[in-house]
Amino acid sequence: MAFLELENLSKSFGGNVGVHQVNLAIARGEFVSFLGPSGCGKTTTLRMIAGFEPPSMGAIRIDGRDVTGLRPNQRNIGMVFQSYALFPNMTVAENVGFGLKVARKPASEIAARVAEMLQLIGLPEHGDRYPYQLSGGQQQRVALARALAPKPSVLLLDEPLSALDAKIRISLREEIRRVQRQLGITTIYVTHDQEEALSMSDRIVVMNEGRIEQLGTPFEIYNYPRTRFVASFVGTLNLLHAKVVDPASGRMEVDGQGLNLAGHLNGAKAGDRVTFALRPEAISLRAEQPDIPLLSGTVEDVSFLGSIVRMRVRFGENAVSLDTFNTPSEQPPAPGARVTISFAAQDLRLLDHS
Repeated sequence: MAFLELENLSKSFGGNVGVHQVNLAIARGEFVSFLGPSGCGKTTTLRMIAGFEPPSMGAIRIDGRDVTGLRPNQRNIGMVFQSYALFPNMTVAENVGFGLKVARKPASEIAARVAEMLQLIGLPEHGDRYPYQLSGGQQQRVALARALAPKPSVLLLDEPLSALDAKIRISLREEIRRVQRQLGITTIYVTHDQEEALSMSDRIVVMNEGRIEQLGTPFEIYNYPRTRFVASFVGTLNLLHAKVVDPASGRMEVDGQGLNLAGHLNGAKAGDRVTFALRPEAISLRAEQPDIPLLSGTVEDVSFLGSIVRMRVRFGENAVSLDTFNTPSEQPPAPGARVTISFAAQDLRLLDHS
C-alpha cells in the first residue's frame, strides 16, 4: 500500500498550467527524486505536498490521511531548502531543536534529540557554534538535522546541494542517502542534476512541462527511456538520423553507409527518415563480434575526462560521441584520423520515424 499518494494533482497560475494531473504512489521508506529542467513543475509539486501551495485540483494523502486542505504545520512533514534557511542568531543546537521547541517539548527531550541528530550528521561537537562559523556543507547538514528532529512522516528536499561545489555535493548526497536509509523515512528529492537522481534514488519521476514523462528505477530511466525528452535529458545521448531502404530486411542508410537492423524498425516504411538514440558507452572503436553494425568516420574531437576519453566521430551530417576507458599504454586516435565504430543493434532505441 502506498504511504504517500498524489491523485490528479494540478496547479494553475492564472491561465498557465504549472502542474497537470500528476498521479503518483510512493511506498513507505522509499527515496523518490523529481528530475527535470527549470520550470517543469517539480518544485511546485513539492510545495503542494508541503502545504505551501494549494492545489487547483487533486488530492494528497499521507498514510491514508487526506492532507490536501491542511496547513504545513499540520502535515508532519520535514523540509530542507536550497538556501539552508538557518537562523543566524541561533546556535547549531538551537537551530536543530527549533521545531521541537515550537511543539513545546520538554527541555530534556529536546536536548536528547538534538544530541542524537548532531551525532547522526557527524557534527556532535558543533552544537554551540553559529551558522556563520560553518562551511556550506556543514550548514546543509544542520538544515537536514533540523528537518528530521521532529520525526516527520515525510522528508522533502528542494535542490539542497545546488549551492555547493562538486566535491562537497558528492560527499553530502552520500550522507543524505545514508541518513535516509538509517531512519527509513519516506523522501522526495527535487533536482535538475541527473547524476544526483541516478545515484541516490529508488525511483525517479522525470517531469517536463508540468507532466510526468516517465516513472521508473534509475536503471529503467537511463536504459529504457520511453519518450524522446527522457532519452535526451537523462544522460549523454547521440541522435543517429537514417533513411530506411528495406524495412523487411532491416536495411537502412546513414550518410551513404549501409546498416542492417532487422527487427528494430518498428513499422517504418521504405523511404522513411528515422531517428535512433545511442548512448556513448554503447559504442566501440573495434568490432567485438561478427554481424554487428559498423560505421566509418573521421575523429572530430578528443576530450580527456580522467578515467574516460570521449571522442566525437563524424560521418557526414551525423556525428556521435563515444566513451572509451583511458588506457595509458594506448594513445587515442587524434583529430582527423579515420576510424570505424561498432555497436550492438539492441543498443539503438528508435525514437521516431516519418
